[in-house]
Amino acid sequence: MLHLRAEGEDALLAAYDEIRLQVAEADGHLGDQLLQSLEDPRDWVITSEWETAGHYARWAAGHTVDRLAAPIAATSTDRRHSRYAVRRHTVLAGEGAA
Repeated sequence: MLHLRAEGEDALLAAYDEIRLQVAEADGHLGDQLLQSLEDPRDWVITSEWETAGHYARWAAGHTVDRLAAPIAATSTDRRHSRYAVRRHTVLAGEGAA
């Protein structure tokens, strides 16, 4: 979760585009999203989804995550990192439902 500095959007988008390509090569990485708040356009969330928590842990242990995220951190006045486990996943009919 990020709260951007004034005029930080272009820098955030550039940093995200560069970093996401590196993360996408990681074993077990399924995808990510960059979300912008509809209420406050300076609030953003970056998500990444992994096959398992172990895949993420192995990737994070092999990288200096703070160094990798530094360009994104530089665009924000506040940043918080949290990890969540998916407990339910809803798929619309016709989108991979069996």
